[in-house]
Amino acid sequence: MIETVFTPWASLAGGVLIGLAATLLMLTLGRVMGATGVLSGVIFPASGAEFAWRAALLAGMVSAPAAIWQVMGEMPAVEVPVSTGALVIGGIIVGMGVTWGSGCTSGHGVCGMARLSPRSIVATVTFMAFTFATVFVLRHVIGG
Repeated sequence: MIETVFTPWASLAGGVLIGLAATLLMLTLGRVMGATGVLSGVIFPASGAEFAWRAALLAGMVSAPAAIWQVMGEMPAVEVPVSTGALVIGGIIVGMGVTWGSGCTSGHGVCGMARLSPRSIVATVTFMAFTFATVFVLRHVIGG
């Protein structure tokens, strides 16, 4: 059985940083920080200015592990206990959900919930319900 490590301080710090980044983006550019929307805007930019901030945000997301490596002297251990095929299938399912749900967990869960958007509240409750159900089935029904 896969055991999830409880890391309250690291999780709190990460949440604070995500919230701070989302708040700063909203205050400075008036934009919502949904990761899927940011990526989509880099692939299909509406303008040069839109591309620039989105590319900078993605560069920060991609380069953050290198910064951690420089500060800590090593990369954090990451274990992915599923096959590459399962990751690809999961990515496709998430991509479909993001499309049908008009946004991802970061856009709805962090920014939309903070703005009390009814659509984001429904989307976040749906994400969480399916997350709980999936974990329950995988851990207790299938026995993964």
